Amino acid sequence: MEYVNPEGLRLDGRRPLEMRQLRAEIGVVARADGSAVFEMGNTKVIAAIYGPREVQNKSQQINDQAVVRCEYSMANFSTGDRMRKPKHDRRSTEISLVIRQTMEACILTHLMPRSQIDIFVQVLQADGGTRSACINAATLALADAGIPMRDLVTSCAAGYLNTTPLLDLNYVEDSAGGPDVTVGILPKLDKVTLLQMDAKLPLDTFETVMQLAIEGCKAVANYIREILLENTKQLEFRRGV
Repeated sequence: MEYVNPEGLRLDGRRPLEMRQLRAEIGVVARADGSAVFEMGNTKVIAAIYGPREVQNKSQQINDQAVVRCEYSMANFSTGDRMRKPKHDRRSTEISLVIRQTMEACILTHLMPRSQIDIFVQVLQADGGTRSACINAATLALADAGIPMRDLVTSCAAGYLNTTPLLDLNYVEDSAGGPDVTVGILPKLDKVTLLQMDAKLPLDTFETVMQLAIEGCKAVANYIREILLENTKQLEFRRGV
């Protein structure tokens, strides 16, 4: 199958180094301390944050930092697949762990000892790159909840199909079986907090694909900053500042 046509366009009309359209909204769950919807093309994710609050299970309490918990799930209607998925299948557990570890790298947990922060992420519509979209949604929701962070953590994936590096894969490209690299970074600190790869790549190709994913992460970070700035301006306007 041809993933990039002779004119240099992908199946969805993008250039190889072009990201899907980003959309986001803050404060979508009224009962949550912080929440956000994040869309990357046709992939749509909602995140809600509860906390910092008292630790429910005292045996898990840590005296000098907060406990971060994460639960990832996919809505039954999120894919064209009509099969009901078990709630805690292996993939969901693995992605929950990935998101939790990525968010722990940016949350200043030592400022909130003996408390817990719960991150709930649900995929409403899946079209590739769900892992990255979940991390981006969680970052926005944490910022909305006012939880102190070292930096925004943003994520993006890039792949390598038919000798062409591609940025921000959709479901068809992701399912093609080529290698893809998911990266999460702290853009201002210039640190990588997540790196996942599901196939082998020659070193020089890997460096190209990883650099492409990092550029995608930086573009997401710029967009998230714009959303937060716009949200702050709206709050100031409402309060008459």
